Amino acid sequence: MIVRKIVTVVEEILTEGGRPTSPAARVAVVAAVIENPWTGQGFVEDLGPGIEDNASAIGELLAPQVMEALGAPAEAYGKAAIVGLNGEIEHGSGLIHTLQFGDHFRKAANATTLLPAVEKRGPAGITFDIPLKHITDATIRSHHQTVEVRIADAPHPDEIVIALAAAAQGRPQQRLAPLSTEQ
Repeated sequence: MIVRKIVTVVEEILTEGGRPTSPAARVAVVAAVIENPWTGQGFVEDLGPGIEDNASAIGELLAPQVMEALGAPAEAYGKAAIVGLNGEIEHGSGLIHTLQFGDHFRKAANATTLLPAVEKRGPAGITFDIPLKHITDATIRSHHQTVEVRIADAPHPDEIVIALAAAAQGRPQQRLAPLSTEQ
């Protein structure tokens, strides 16, 4: 795995809806800009070897960093794979939709639910939204949220941006009724 750079973004929302949030609503994103492991190979029928060679290492790299950047226990989490224009969306999906990748984050966050994800292809500077859901109960509405990310110079055409996001709480000032009220 060749990593060009790692980008960390931490957002703290101090006021929402004209009212202070206490504590501040904190979301962290850590993204690795990596060389696409299938660059220059044309259509690859079996992505398995590239996944096995890279997915776990990327998860192992990013999971502790996003937890450290968050600075608190995670309550919501998500992931992203943004593929440069010379790659396939399947390249990014292959790297993040495997337990070899995701279990590093689940373990670091003490999580049990599936990680929500976004995958897309685009040029350097593309904006993408990482969906977040609760770490142990995907039906908890207060934790359904997104965080917007943009890395000005990534992905290059032969790169993939792999990102993890974690939130220390649900949406600031959330007040929707629990899903159970509609059942």
